[in-house]
Amino acid sequence: MIDADTAWTAFAARDRSADGRFVVAVTTTGIYCRASCPARRPLRANVVFHPDPAAAEAAGFRACRRCTPDTLARDARAVAEAVAALADGPIPLDALAARVGYAPHHFQRLFTRATGVSPAAWARGVRAAQVAETLTEETNVTDAILAAGYAAPSRFYDDGAKRLGMSPSLWVRGGAGVAIRWTIAATGLGPLLIAATAKGLCRVAFDEDADALAARFPAATIEPGDEALATLAADVVAVVEGQTPGAPLPLDIRGTAFQEAVWRTLATIPAGETRSYAELAALAGNPRAVRAAGSACGANPVAVIVPCHRVRRGDGALGGYAWGVARKTALLARERQRFEQE
Repeated sequence: MIDADTAWTAFAARDRSADGRFVVAVTTTGIYCRASCPARRPLRANVVFHPDPAAAEAAGFRACRRCTPDTLARDARAVAEAVAALADGPIPLDALAARVGYAPHHFQRLFTRATGVSPAAWARGVRAAQVAETLTEETNVTDAILAAGYAAPSRFYDDGAKRLGMSPSLWVRGGAGVAIRWTIAATGLGPLLIAATAKGLCRVAFDEDADALAARFPAATIEPGDEALATLAADVVAVVEGQTPGAPLPLDIRGTAFQEAVWRTLATIPAGETRSYAELAALAGNPRAVRAAGSACGANPVAVIVPCHRVRRGDGALGGYAWGVARKTALLARERQRFEQE
């Protein structure tokens, strides 16, 4: 379903991130456009929204020649084809663009807007993930790196090893050498799973237990928490309760380059304040990657510590939250209260 008010707000602002979510049909001209069409805006009363070009054309509208909204489906197919092609390994931009029928620079912008990262960065992320998977099956580190598509081990250490949460030798043993300690802490917002490696927190989540942790990290050794984790957990609970932790909390989390950029950006939003997904994407370095910014929030492995609860929808509504909107509301209220007291 299309929220007409939200769609109109995006259309009025010529929001490029809304392209592909819907098309805008003008009843007085019989033309439909992208949300970002540069043409003069019609009266709100003369506008209707359709989910895609096919629906608009079925209703009797024709595509705008200025913003060519009928190419949206083609753009989406091209990105999907490129993603599938990159699964087999990196492809030079010129060759990738030619493969899907676009000019290189145009396709670079198109792909980045759709995914949040460039084709090259996407390929690096895919290959790093392949390394992680391959290393759990191989008995020789070099063989595993070469099997994952790297020309030489040095290339892996330059751009792949830093993407992994544990060393290559530990991946060879299926992660058996990595110990993750966990505890369940009571908070005013419900039970909270807190888990950490020797490097830092790797999972903080409401309503999860040791079984969920083992499913997320099937190759690691899962152990009950010790005194060090108890101290760390106390600081995590303090954050949940709207207090300031005694020291910066160490993290051991990994994501794609863009996900990590979003997570770093989330940490810069002042407590009690919010930013829209569009603002978050811009602050993370890619204004057009609004959807990817939302996905990065959803992939956040450490609730509250990386404060994805400080992001709202463009229309001002709180939007979703992996651990429940009620908790999101409560976290923001606690942070605002702390700010007012300080």
